Amino acid sequence: MTRTPTDIVKAVRQSEKARRIAGYDQFVLEVAPEANKIEIRQAVEALFKVDVRRVNTCNTHGKARRLASRTGRRIDRKHAIVTLAKGQKIEVKG
Repeated sequence: MTRTPTDIVKAVRQSEKARRIAGYDQFVLEVAPEANKIEIRQAVEALFKVDVRRVNTCNTHGKARRLASRTGRRIDRKHAIVTLAKGQKIEVKG
């Protein structure tokens, strides 16, 4: 079963760190946990029409949370830091 680029790239993360590294042509994306670097590269190039130089990934495990007597856990996430060719950027709406 093949996945579409929108199945792989979930969202563009907008945080203080993400805005800071955008000056270095790097962007933080939330991606599907089972996606590999090759799939992420192809999805970003197809969605945003940019030239991807490098992809670094990071798995973030959800931490345990407790509210009164209920216990739970936040979801696990995978982030990709995508380095683009010099001068290119990903346009974020909103």
